[in-house]
Amino acid sequence: MPNGTPPGSATPGSLQLAALQEECRRLEAQVSAQAIELNLLRARFARYETALRGSQVVVYTQDRSLHFTSVSHPMLGHSIADLLGRTDEDVLPPEARAAVVAIKQEALTSGQPRRFEFSISEGLGLRWHDLHIEPLRNDAGEIIGLTCASVDVTERKEGEAHLRLLLRELTHRSKNLLAVIQAMARQTARHAGSIDSFLKQFGNRLQALAASHDLLVRESWYGASLDELVRSQLAVYLDGVSQQVTVEGPEIALKPEAAQNLGLAIHELSANAARFGALSVPEGRVSVEWRGGADANGGIEFDWRERLGPRVRPRRKRGFGSTVIETNLTRALDAKVDMMFDPDGLHCRVIIPASQIVTAR
Repeated sequence: MPNGTPPGSATPGSLQLAALQEECRRLEAQVSAQAIELNLLRARFARYETALRGSQVVVYTQDRSLHFTSVSHPMLGHSIADLLGRTDEDVLPPEARAAVVAIKQEALTSGQPRRFEFSISEGLGLRWHDLHIEPLRNDAGEIIGLTCASVDVTERKEGEAHLRLLLRELTHRSKNLLAVIQAMARQTARHAGSIDSFLKQFGNRLQALAASHDLLVRESWYGASLDELVRSQLAVYLDGVSQQVTVEGPEIALKPEAAQNLGLAIHELSANAARFGALSVPEGRVSVEWRGGADANGGIEFDWRERLGPRVRPRRKRGFGSTVIETNLTRALDAKVDMMFDPDGLHCRVIIPASQIVTAR
């Protein structure tokens, strides 16, 4: 054989070629695996970016000097390009700057995560941010900066403030309601002749109060339609076949206190009419009307008029109903009340000032 090579043995050149081919196959497999891993990382990063874009979270990193090194979103009115390389001293407003820098320096010193809420002025209001700070470490475990996540929590803060306002308002209204119920109980007991009579009258008055509150709750305590208020108190007479009551007037909404007190007054008028007046006989009729322009300031005139009922006798004493109608309306609403005991039927005229009217939503 040439060069003295035994038959069937490989030459050094062929061995090197085979080794190179094997190394190429290994490298190709490694590159292919890395390409697959890179594509997976790209897909994960794309999902991460998509999630961040759809949220109110801004993720950014800073070096130990608190220079911005990466930012996921524009923030605080600055673009990403404008933020990179700058510090908190450059971009934060004065009212929040010192506190934010201090908490970040504390995280760098202690190596522990920190959380901090701060507010900044934007336009006519405040924007609140919840800041989560994590120390950023290298492979050797040394702190080289910070990773921060800032979330705009303004809506949550405003919701919490609104909830506190509602709780205070609820407490105030509950106290007022208890005072009204206590007064109703005392006055009812004073004029009721028996326990059964007290329970019946007091229960009816509570139902009248509840009917007014149902309207107010439905409108988030903004106000109550006068038409709906009247109809809720007189529903039992409006739904019958005899149609003893007519209701007429323009669309007007009353403030909560006005609705509550006028609702009780309407209940007392209807209860009196059912016991002694026009609603105590089948042929009796009651007309309820209201109109605007009752005074120079734009108040309304509410008119309750009975007819075709029993002859009305002059009033000899003032009961709970008269107190609710005359005293309560005058004191609580600054209203003017005229109770006219006409022999042909009771006539009640109430002038409600414009201050007790609310505008439509």
